[in-house]
Amino acid sequence: MPFPGKMWLSPHLGTAVLCCLVVTIQLLRWRRRTALWKQVEEARRKREKRLEQMQKAALTFREQNPGVEADRVLSLPLMELSEELRNGSLPPEHVLYTYLDKAFQVNKDVNCLTDYLQECESQLQEVKKQEKKGFLYGIPVSVKDSIDCKGHDSTLGFLKKLNRPAAEDSVVVQVLKRQGAIPFVKSNVPQGLLSYDCSNVIFGPTANPLNPTRSPGGSSGGEGALIRSGGSILGIGTDIGGSVRIPAAFCGLCAFKPTASRLSQKGMVAILRGQKSAMPAIGPIARDVDSLALCMRALLCDDLFRLDSSVPPMPFKEEVYASSRPLRIGYHDTDSLTMAIPSMRRAVLETRKLLEDAGHTLVPFTPHFSDDFFFNICLKGLFADGSSTYVDSFKGELEEPYARQFLLMAKLPDWFKKLISWITGPIMPRLSKMLGSLVTRSVKEVWVLHSEIEEHRQQFMADWRKLDLDVMLSPMLGPAFKAGYPSKLAVLVSYTVLHNFLDIPVGVVPVTTVTEEDEEALKSYKGYRHDRWDKVLVKAACGAVGLPLAVQCVALPWEEELCLRFMKEVERLTQRKQKHL
Repeated sequence: MPFPGKMWLSPHLGTAVLCCLVVTIQLLRWRRRTALWKQVEEARRKREKRLEQMQKAALTFREQNPGVEADRVLSLPLMELSEELRNGSLPPEHVLYTYLDKAFQVNKDVNCLTDYLQECESQLQEVKKQEKKGFLYGIPVSVKDSIDCKGHDSTLGFLKKLNRPAAEDSVVVQVLKRQGAIPFVKSNVPQGLLSYDCSNVIFGPTANPLNPTRSPGGSSGGEGALIRSGGSILGIGTDIGGSVRIPAAFCGLCAFKPTASRLSQKGMVAILRGQKSAMPAIGPIARDVDSLALCMRALLCDDLFRLDSSVPPMPFKEEVYASSRPLRIGYHDTDSLTMAIPSMRRAVLETRKLLEDAGHTLVPFTPHFSDDFFFNICLKGLFADGSSTYVDSFKGELEEPYARQFLLMAKLPDWFKKLISWITGPIMPRLSKMLGSLVTRSVKEVWVLHSEIEEHRQQFMADWRKLDLDVMLSPMLGPAFKAGYPSKLAVLVSYTVLHNFLDIPVGVVPVTTVTEEDEEALKSYKGYRHDRWDKVLVKAACGAVGLPLAVQCVALPWEEELCLRFMKEVERLTQRKQKHL
């Protein structure tokens, strides 16, 4: 009989033990995921309960007030709605409950809401008592999920942030309320925010109301879908690389990103807290430029300057926004990293022609940034910690499928990132540069990087001043990509993230729509390299006839009013052209 201790050396027993270990690990993972999905189901039930309360409030009001002209309320532009509210010809309760009902109906189609701010009903009563009516008196305002509202979660699409309500309103929300606005819902975002799609495990994907197979953009995608569908008239989003501008462009709206410190960021929840390379900003989304200007006019007030002393006390400059002097405008129709597709270029060139015909001076101006700026400056700056902050945010989470590809790269050890970067360099240069940009930087390297950013910024300003420009016209990413494609085309944020690194005001204005000719020209698009990204771009953008196209209007730091004035001119000329068609 063999010695009993030798049984432990039996290959069969070793295999059995290994199998048991694997099964145990899989069982533990299953239990953990099951527990996480229970959290998801609970969060969804909680949201549905709140939205049902919203619907009930709207129905009760409608039954008690059958004479409310809901269609008329919803059709009014913000400026006209504001005027009627302020002069007393339209009661604020008619407006709030009309938008509560519309937002509920819209959400059933595009899934854009994460929460109902039930306190809006009590706030309505407080607003009606205000002796001095603010700029936004009685205006319902929707708020992005990542902006704190007292008593409500700011989830960023993460389970770990559920049931952790904000202790107080963000400064911007406080100022909105003091100006008479009524925040009433929070809107959906992509998990972790660093995406220009809009889906997370908790609340699911948001659809583009213009075409449900298309993305609404991100990360303020819930705002874009809600406002385009008529469920809100003014929204507040955030922007660290195009997050208010891309949803606006994809949904045919206007949006504005100011210089980062022009508005307070207190209460804005970020995923890359502490990074100072790309400057995030809070900004409005609306149907027209005048609405954006009204919002900025309301926010740039003494209340804002008192609540956050880091914001420079610069009230809205009415004389700049109202000016009609001819402008000297720099323009370009593509960038150096990814060639703009035909429809994007046409949008810029047609807008240039309208501006020239209106008496403005247009000057070719291509920013000096090479294609390496995106990888060597932008990505290195955002992920100087080797992506560890971003990766840590996903620990213990159910991952949204779109995030997995980037997370896989981000989780690789630095030595392996460098190795794969070296191997792929000759055959996939953009992938190689992306991987090489995600390694951990030393403090000294970060300081050098910040110096390089400042040098780029100063060179940009010098080139601008050399041409004596007032503003700049730039291409805007679009049309709305097919859902799921934004995660495959992260490099295309080069069209928007530049303005965050330069920390300059920029806005988006829709100017035209995709034509059959654009679709035909897209078939011949090769890009600069005809690589994977260029080919995927064609697939993402094709089949978009009739979808909106936008341009970006840019100004120098702290010149928000001039930027908005330029946007207004582009909007005016575009509308005049459309009337004559």
